[in-house]
Amino acid sequence: MSRQSPARGVAYVVLAAVFFSVNASMSKVALEAGVEPSVLAALRSTGAALVLLVAVVAVAPGRLRIGLRELPFLVVLGVAGGALVQWLYFMAIDRLPVGIALLLEFTAPAMVALFSWAVLRQRIRRQTWLGIGVALLGLALVAQVWTDIGLDAVGVLAGFGAAACLASYYLVGSRMSGHRDSLSLTFWMFAFAALFWAVAQPWWTVDLAPLGRETSLLGALDAVSVPAWSTVLWIIVFGTIVAYGLNLAALRHISPTACGVIGMSEPVGSAVVAWVWLGQSLTAAQVAGGLVVLAGIALAEVGGTGTPPEPEPEPEAAPAPAAVPLSPEAAAAPH
Repeated sequence: MSRQSPARGVAYVVLAAVFFSVNASMSKVALEAGVEPSVLAALRSTGAALVLLVAVVAVAPGRLRIGLRELPFLVVLGVAGGALVQWLYFMAIDRLPVGIALLLEFTAPAMVALFSWAVLRQRIRRQTWLGIGVALLGLALVAQVWTDIGLDAVGVLAGFGAAACLASYYLVGSRMSGHRDSLSLTFWMFAFAALFWAVAQPWWTVDLAPLGRETSLLGALDAVSVPAWSTVLWIIVFGTIVAYGLNLAALRHISPTACGVIGMSEPVGSAVVAWVWLGQSLTAAQVAGGLVVLAGIALAEVGGTGTPPEPEPEPEAAPAPAAVPLSPEAAAAPH
């Protein structure tokens, strides 16, 4: 296992948040082109799995081997972290104001901290709890939760379900990142996500016609038109492979709680990108909320969210290859 470097872990999560933030606006372009949300989620998982399969086979095919003890964790990581998070979030925003849905999903860091404290018996400092609370308050300002509130019970459950799946992604990803390199771990996550979608939504039932259409990039880039499939390709490579790979690589260096808390900067980044790209204006309250989120993250990090524990030995599994954290360059190299 590579030497832990908290600074590197923080840098990975921040970079992942940048890619996820741009991905939100790029996904808006794809959806406006007529690609259905469930189809986009399936294409994202399946495309990422295929690209990563080629990468792993080219670099080190032996890394594809998995042990029986790894299998249930990889399935949970793929289904919960790779497939259900997106589906449940789309269900939430279909029934609730987007801001409320986003706020519910990003209660995940609090769920991670609660699980780590109650089940894993890890010590979570008071300052970390305070930082999480401050960041959630800031997200409420960014989401402007006081406007257009109409709470649907199914939508609320879907939002919290997305948060639980996101928390599972951080927790299971942290455990598995100690046993497996980031490249093969990211592949298996999306392979099981793709398998889930192949069963839940067979490809012969999917309308792929919108992918061949020309679509505007909207907002500041409205005059630029590209094939819809190219936006999906960007989402697969940069908004999925690179972004998720960076998060999984970060979990080798920082705790799931730290990763989740820093990841709360994503909605702020998404709002800024949407403002610059799509022309979605930011109110004074949203700007203040973004600053409050960043203050909460800083407060939690100063409080010390810790580094991940050393992984327990896996005597029944095959010897693991040397772990290589996935950098943006490494993730993009095979493409």
